[in-house]
Amino acid sequence: MGRLGGALQCVKYLLLTFNLIFLLAGSAVTGIGLWLRFGGGLRVAILEDEYEDFRSSFFMGLYVLIGAGALMMLIGLFGCCGAARESQCLIGAFFACLLVIFAAEVTAGAVSFLGKAEAVKKLKNTYHEAYKAYQKNGSKNTTLSGLHKMAKCCGTEDPASITVLKPLCSEKQQEYKNCLVEIEKTLSYYFHIVGILAIATAGITIFGMIFSMVLCCAIRNSRDML
Repeated sequence: MGRLGGALQCVKYLLLTFNLIFLLAGSAVTGIGLWLRFGGGLRVAILEDEYEDFRSSFFMGLYVLIGAGALMMLIGLFGCCGAARESQCLIGAFFACLLVIFAAEVTAGAVSFLGKAEAVKKLKNTYHEAYKAYQKNGSKNTTLSGLHKMAKCCGTEDPASITVLKPLCSEKQQEYKNCLVEIEKTLSYYFHIVGILAIATAGITIFGMIFSMVLCCAIRNSRDML
């Protein structure tokens, strides 16, 4: 310990700082992923069996994101120990773990961005089918109610539909608002959160891999010189 030169000592402390930021970022990613999965209007709206395809595509990205966030927290602590002890073995293992996280985050981002269009299409079709069924039988429809709550809307592309759907809209949703448009906006918002978080975290991870590689090589070279 303590054998590194001034410039490489700077790299060491940059890696320590990175790991602290990485730990905090992991906490944020995990927290947001858990909120999207278990809280908010989206969860309430897609509990019905009709949303199985949408849940599988959206939640797949969320599960990868949550898992990667939790791993980031552990790896952040692990990396701090490796940098502080100037352990080539620990820093090498840290680099390998960052590589795994990088792959997971890129996967989550790709699933979010590529799966958005299909999810929007399926949920719009579900709304159309639920609306037609409600027009025929007029019975309570939890699918429409859930989607109205999620997208904060009431009505189809036809403004006259508000008259039919008012019983399924809350007091805040009594004015006409095209749900097909609002569903697309809402889903785009959720998918963008997951995708941007994943890609941003993957970008941060690249810096961690660079710092750890430089420091690991510096530690090895310093020991070879002894």
